[in-house]
Amino acid sequence: MLILVVKALHILAVIAWMAGLLYLPRLFVYHMRAAPGSEMDETFQVMERKLLRIIMNPAMIGVLILGGTLVWLEGWRLLLTPWLILKLCGVAFLMWWHHILSRARKRFAAGLRPHSERFWRMTNELPFLAAAVIILAVVTKLPI
Repeated sequence: MLILVVKALHILAVIAWMAGLLYLPRLFVYHMRAAPGSEMDETFQVMERKLLRIIMNPAMIGVLILGGTLVWLEGWRLLLTPWLILKLCGVAFLMWWHHILSRARKRFAAGLRPHSERFWRMTNELPFLAAAVIILAVVTKLPI
């Protein structure tokens, strides 16, 4: 029963984290249109900061803690399976992307525009592609 509860909580944390990873770049797209120092700029800064601090950061930490707990409960030998290695590579990518988004938010707050609107539109789907790879690896558990 414990492992099922941990899995359910892990999935909920993943959903929250993914929502943030998909939404923050979209906020950046619209933030690009706001003049630095304007009321709209301030509004976007508050939205972006709260999304990162209240939803994304705690959700990412939850994903990592609950995922580690699952590996511990199911046995460390799980770390040698190809599907989990692929999943962990996907998680590492999502953590890197989370870091990139966090740095970009700080640049927006400083009045800078780290990338173009086109960049944010094009990269908006990267977390979804990573999630697709992760889900296919986990569900199929096929050897690579």
